[in-house]
Amino acid sequence: IIRLPSSSTMSKKTLLEKVFMGIRAFESPTGASLASIKKYLKAEHQFEHNAKLLTTLKKAVSEGKLEQEKSSYKIPGEAYAPPPDMTVEIRDEQEGSGKTAESGDTVTMKYEGRLEDGTVFDSADKFRFTIDGGEVIKGWDQGVTGMKKGGRRTLVIPPKLGYGKKGSPPEIPPEATLIFDVTLSSIK
Repeated sequence: IIRLPSSSTMSKKTLLEKVFMGIRAFESPTGASLASIKKYLKAEHQFEHNAKLLTTLKKAVSEGKLEQEKSSYKIPGEAYAPPPDMTVEIRDEQEGSGKTAESGDTVTMKYEGRLEDGTVFDSADKFRFTIDGGEVIKGWDQGVTGMKKGGRRTLVIPPKLGYGKKGSPPEIPPEATLIFDVTLSSIK
């Protein structure tokens, strides 16, 4: 006869351990939102005590067991790569020199944009925008960040970071991967 321990004597996971399981289940580079954690706990552990969850999260953040950014939580030291459809492929052709372009900088670019079949849909000798200012497609924000003056790159931008399901008719069809050859002229 084999005796299994009763459920009352088996070790039970703490709420924080369950939260860790939920964050890991999402594998998101930005962590898991409070709403996502609540949904996970309800579905996987039938847990719906919001006050207890908030107390546990607050304590874990103050003890350094979790990191909080706005309403998202991450486990310190754990990082997840973004999925391929949310990543810009960057091919550096020339590094450039001086200051590195970062979020909030206003940059002036020379570029040519084309579709995968080689069709050129746009180009400019002087195009100015602010990185992460919501002025361009997200693929440009990702792809230009880290460049230096005089630097040249080829950016291969997946549809989710470009114009997505709708495209930008008539030049850019729905779900188009975009290829840009870009040169950084100035950073302010």
